[in-house]
Amino acid sequence: MLRTILQVLIVLISCTAFGQNSFTIKGKAISKEVNLPIESATIYITSVKDSTVVDYTISNKNGNFSITVKKLNQPFVVKVASLGYQTWQKEFPKLTSDLDLGEIFVSDAVTNLGEVVIVSEAPPVRIKNDTLEFNASSFKVRPDSNVEALLKQLPGVEIDKDGKIKVNGKEVNEILVNGKSFFGKDGKVAIKNLPSEIIDKIQVSDTKTKEEKLSGDAASSDNKSINITIQEDKNKGLFGKFTGGYGTDKRYESSALVNYFKDKQKISILASSNNINSVGFSMDEIFDAMGGGRNYYSNSNGSFGIDGMSFGGANEGITQSSMVGLNFADEWFKKLEPNGSYFYTNSKTDNDTRSRTENFLTSENGINSTFITESKGTTRRTSDGHNFNMEFEYKIDPSLTLSVRPSLVKNNSESKNFSEQSSTNDLGLVNESTNSSKSNNASSTFGNELYLNKRFKRKGRNFGFTFNNTNKSSDRDNITNSETYFFQDPDRTEDIRRQRVYDDEKDNTYYTRIGYSEPIKDSLSITIRASYEWKDFDNTKSTYDQNALSGQYSEFNNLLSYGLMSKTRTFNPAASFNVRKSKYSGGATLGTKVITMENTSQYNGTTSQIDKNYMYPSANAWFNYRLSKSKSLYMYYNFDVQLPTAAQILPVVDLTNPLFQISGNSNLNPSKNHSFHLNYNNYDYATKSGFYLYAGFNYYEQQIVFSRVFNPIDLINRADYQNINDTYNSYGGVNWSKAIKKEQHTFRFDIGMNANYNLNKGLTNNALYEARGLGLSPEVRLAWDYGELLTIEPSYSYNWNKTDYENYSVGSSSNFTHNIKVQTTSRWPKHLVFGNDFGYTYNSNISDGYKKDFYLLNTSLGYSFMDDKWLFKVKVYDVLNQNQSAVRYINPESIQDIQNTVLKRYAMFSLTYKIEKFGGKKKEGNSFEF
Repeated sequence: MLRTILQVLIVLISCTAFGQNSFTIKGKAISKEVNLPIESATIYITSVKDSTVVDYTISNKNGNFSITVKKLNQPFVVKVASLGYQTWQKEFPKLTSDLDLGEIFVSDAVTNLGEVVIVSEAPPVRIKNDTLEFNASSFKVRPDSNVEALLKQLPGVEIDKDGKIKVNGKEVNEILVNGKSFFGKDGKVAIKNLPSEIIDKIQVSDTKTKEEKLSGDAASSDNKSINITIQEDKNKGLFGKFTGGYGTDKRYESSALVNYFKDKQKISILASSNNINSVGFSMDEIFDAMGGGRNYYSNSNGSFGIDGMSFGGANEGITQSSMVGLNFADEWFKKLEPNGSYFYTNSKTDNDTRSRTENFLTSENGINSTFITESKGTTRRTSDGHNFNMEFEYKIDPSLTLSVRPSLVKNNSESKNFSEQSSTNDLGLVNESTNSSKSNNASSTFGNELYLNKRFKRKGRNFGFTFNNTNKSSDRDNITNSETYFFQDPDRTEDIRRQRVYDDEKDNTYYTRIGYSEPIKDSLSITIRASYEWKDFDNTKSTYDQNALSGQYSEFNNLLSYGLMSKTRTFNPAASFNVRKSKYSGGATLGTKVITMENTSQYNGTTSQIDKNYMYPSANAWFNYRLSKSKSLYMYYNFDVQLPTAAQILPVVDLTNPLFQISGNSNLNPSKNHSFHLNYNNYDYATKSGFYLYAGFNYYEQQIVFSRVFNPIDLINRADYQNINDTYNSYGGVNWSKAIKKEQHTFRFDIGMNANYNLNKGLTNNALYEARGLGLSPEVRLAWDYGELLTIEPSYSYNWNKTDYENYSVGSSSNFTHNIKVQTTSRWPKHLVFGNDFGYTYNSNISDGYKKDFYLLNTSLGYSFMDDKWLFKVKVYDVLNQNQSAVRYINPESIQDIQNTVLKRYAMFSLTYKIEKFGGKKKEGNSFEF
């Protein structure tokens, strides 16, 4: 059935993409000098009017090519280019029927005619095996543009409002500079800060793991990787930018990013400090990184991540942050290429929050009810951290490569919290509590990934060895003063605590694997692997009550202290096959996991030992089918088993929170999950339009969930862990985009729809409940460019969620939000840049006391002078002073409304200085921010 659906889907999509107005251009590329076919020559079509690329393809091993494009009513040029040959080209007035070019004879690239040398033209697009390569100089951008602006001009490349990059609908999850990481593999620093004019090539390929790169295997991921190469003459020089600004309400920003490139040696330093929830260095040419730049919504987090590290605000308060970072890449000697980065971060966050939660209850006797919990609190948190990453790739010989990637993260934080909470039911107030605490936490993580790959003479024959380790430790010291009062419990009226808790945790994981791949045919190989993983976990919580006379925390509390230890050993032999054809590639792995667990607890004077032995299959499969250069179908399946943790399986009752008690369950079984994913991508270069479809389904054969029991007279949540069968979550979506260019006008359309449908189950008061959730999120984004002078970008998104409940007093709950936004950018008159962002957000069913809607208007005016090396800017954030953060979450067990502190109106005045110096000559008209 699934196969039939997929076939119908592909046919319908293909028919939609190419209708009756499509025509075929075909021919055969032949070397003029030797009269032999030219394989992998790039054939591309450009518009005579503006030289934009209409479409492209490559020739096969016989030199033949065929390309289908939409009807062209304007003059166009067909060009044939290949390394070592001159570029052949021919102009045509229009394309209204099929075009057969016959045999095309292409001359050698360089011909000496006395003192005259004729050199071939570099094509704007070239296909090299699995890599799509764009020649940066073939795409026009403004002189002061960054790499992001260049990417937006490339056919098939899209950058959405969240900064996510897609190529032909496939997400880019790795961006490299000259093959190396640049402040993290996500590449956000590179595309926002490197000037486009130093770029030589943009290379797009399938994202590969380190093992796949070294072994030459096909990529099992459906994501894309972008490698940015720098022009050879620009690979020696100094460039960067500095920014400084001060504003109203004591707001400030400052940043610096300096890059020194010398051949393979690259050193970059960045630093920033601000109190506007920003990473600090420029993320947007109009608003810089103000509150997340132009993509900021009240409900977005305004933060910035580099390889899993988060900088800036988290939409939960106002953050003052500072950071210093160093990134480098080099070649110490011919066979050793190191690269790495270091960050130091410091942040201070203040947040005031309040929430209202409607909790759903059910019981065995069929009496259903709800209760309301309202809370408010204040948090003050400071933290500093060090993050160090290195990568060494040592080519021992042409067939033997060793890759080592160590990392170290150290964090220290201090937080002060105060909260008030009360719960009510139909009879009135049940409990209320206050809590003030001060905690210090020191944590560190050391990790290392080692991979050794040996290639043999026969293509596809490889031996690989992997060893990874992760060593985590955390020490927490927490002083808590809490008071909890009960109003409907005749046996207890209060719970007063003055305590100090020491919480020490260590988590060590070691993993090793060996594998051998043997080719059966050029396109088919078999791999046999065996892995062994050992995990050691240790958690000790020691609680001391305050002595009333001395004031010291010296009285050990046995009920609130415990020790947990767990040792897990997993042996996983597996066999896989991989196939790689020109049109498709795929692979499947089957194996067996043999697992032993030893769990020990010490609690309330009792030592418990629970040992478990498991044997489960391991399985995954993937398939990638390339229908054409721009169409592909990808499928993925994985079976995963998650073991219960020591806290979930050991008979320990955690009584730390007076209103939430949780205990382990020794009879708990692992969770088992089947994951499916499917997506189809298509982009038509001739019409500059494309779309992609995706869908996924996660089926939980068995899942670990909370079982909650509430006593109505105190409403304490007494929970343990239980197994639930047959739950799932599913998702899907479609997106269509199109660009139209007429003279100075460019129109861009982007329409999408995302959906999800989930079935959750749980236990409340020993009765099973079900919650079926449906979510729909359509979105429309439009844009109009009038040359480089004016850009207007309106967008609208709608989010609707509904959950139907079974065995609850509430039958269903729903909520929807509207988000409307208009961005305008004007670059007239010369040297002036004027930007405005207007947004409106409406939240339908949020509780009384929480504002349903608000407007957000940001504006910016910049003036560049002294050959555009300097830029003065004034920005006003939240002009209408209406910004807020109030959101509703519909959960399987509750409905929750939350409001946090957010940035309000301020004005910022800043000065920017930009500079570039390459090859010893300073280039005028380029930039740095100050």
